[in-house]
Amino acid sequence: MTKTIKTNNEYIPFPIKILKKKNESADTFTLRLDWQVDHDPGQFIQVSIPGIGEAPISISSYSKKYLEISIRKVGNVTNALFNLKKGDTLLVRGPYGKGYPMDNLKGNNIIFIGGGCGVAPLKGAIEYVERKRKEFGDVILFIGYRSPGDILFSHKQKIWDDNFKVHLSVDTIPSKTCYSGNVGFITQTIEKEKITNENTVVFICGPPIMMEKSIKILKSKGFNNKQIFISAERLMYCAFGLCCHCMIQGKLTCLDGPVFRYDEVINFKTD
Repeated sequence: MTKTIKTNNEYIPFPIKILKKKNESADTFTLRLDWQVDHDPGQFIQVSIPGIGEAPISISSYSKKYLEISIRKVGNVTNALFNLKKGDTLLVRGPYGKGYPMDNLKGNNIIFIGGGCGVAPLKGAIEYVERKRKEFGDVILFIGYRSPGDILFSHKQKIWDDNFKVHLSVDTIPSKTCYSGNVGFITQTIEKEKITNENTVVFICGPPIMMEKSIKILKSKGFNNKQIFISAERLMYCAFGLCCHCMIQGKLTCLDGPVFRYDEVINFKTD
């Protein structure tokens, strides 16, 4: 039995046991960790495997019983994480950064716009709203994926359908694929839907081109920069503002983000 050793220093990694592993798609998986820690939706942690390396991973859950991270296999660290299984341990530190200001937004309508693996950082905020549903107004989810095989968190679909208005779409359908849902870019769905900017905030996370197009569409519908929150992606080596690799217009993504209200980084280029 592995003993979990925790530290009062948030910058020192410590071992955490994996409670569950779930494959979400061909290249994305979720690890549920035996870690009960206070955090805001949208924050991230640093995950490491000795001898291989460390990577910043967004938190994709909101629970007092565990913490989940959803990971896409893109390099040495994430591939090594994929090879772990239930009962194994990994090293973590954090949580870090600024998340979505959920407590300050109660009473508002919320629109979530997520694309691909960008849905993972939004999932924690969505689960927050699930648990405090009466404290928010109307909630709309616009979620887009490349193909049916890339759809994440399918086990959450019924819960989201029961609580929110959900628009899910895929860009294309490969031949011989059984799929009966919407087809087309999610930005096309946003453009044609009647959405109001009154008492409404928007959370966006996804590929750069999707984020830029979504913001343009929202502005055409009357949304201002203070109503839009984006989750910025930068390589955050240290996570405490020392290396400055994650700087955007004088702001550090690891400290001032990764969630920014859009007026804070108005000239930010997502690429």
